[in-house]
Amino acid sequence: MTTNNWANHIQKYLFLLKDDFFELPYLSNSPQVMLDSLIKLPIVKHNPSKQIIITDNAFWKGTMRYRTIDDGFWILETNLEMNENILAKATYTQDHTKDYYILSFSVFEYRFPVKDSEDIVLLSTCWTFYKPDTEVATYFYKGTKGKFFNIAINKEWVDKNLKSDKFCKKGVLERFFNSQKGFYTWLDIAPKAHVLSKKISNILESDDQIELTRAALKKNCLKLITEFFSNSFEDSRIEDNISLSNLDYANVAKVEKMILHNLHSSFLGIEAIADAVNTSATKLKNNFKTVFGFSMLQYHKEKNMLLAKQLIQNSQIEIQIIAVITAFESASKFTAAFKKRFGELPSVFREN
Repeated sequence: MTTNNWANHIQKYLFLLKDDFFELPYLSNSPQVMLDSLIKLPIVKHNPSKQIIITDNAFWKGTMRYRTIDDGFWILETNLEMNENILAKATYTQDHTKDYYILSFSVFEYRFPVKDSEDIVLLSTCWTFYKPDTEVATYFYKGTKGKFFNIAINKEWVDKNLKSDKFCKKGVLERFFNSQKGFYTWLDIAPKAHVLSKKISNILESDDQIELTRAALKKNCLKLITEFFSNSFEDSRIEDNISLSNLDYANVAKVEKMILHNLHSSFLGIEAIADAVNTSATKLKNNFKTVFGFSMLQYHKEKNMLLAKQLIQNSQIEIQIIAVITAFESASKFTAAFKKRFGELPSVFREN
């Protein structure tokens, strides 16, 4: 596909309903190409003087603020409220260079229904990193809203500004950035990112001071990059630096969707999940761990633990009911698992 036939591609695939999700394709060669592809959507309004894109349609409501910080270094902040299930798909044209890496930090709110009570607002926080020419599929669920920050850096900027010995042993980051494809996800690994992201939001919302705030924006974006890399070596994925095919990444995204959709039930089982995405169980196990750093079963357990933690923090739901909600066979097994994960009994955690 080339830029010239992008308009035809959009007419064919924009909001195509597939597996209960409406598709939103966008180009990801570079931040500028991404902006150009979004601006061409018929549902988008663009204010170039304030460097903001705005949309309010039947599928989602949102804004994207963007800034060029340096040559080869951009920040894009997107706020979304989902009216429908949306599948955002990064794709690429063949007539533009594909040399940008995307580091994304996201915080999304979703409503957890509680019988005979108001819904509880919970948070889902994660980091993602993807390399050029990697076709990323991201699922957004109806009723969720949130914000994500995309820091886009090209190879030339990386070579000048990111050095291995600042974060890890020499040569590791160089090898990581020099390989072709890659897509990796971490859960909430960097607590300082929440404070930094709020500072970045405040700066970006100063629409009338774009040039005056550039230095402060660069400072905080660099801190966010540092916060990520300082915490991302707890597992070996960056050092292992395994690249998969785009089809493998698409299958892994489908698997995560299946797991999240079935958190309230027992784990579906590797064989059943592999059959659903039409691939081998062994291959899928390896690919999922490459992307998420967890096995599928571990990921299911970890997401349930994080759900339980927020329910204990943000509601008065009885602990034995939370055990049932998070698919434990008994309150005692839930209590033991919670203490092992967070270092405290659920009752003590709630008191504190």
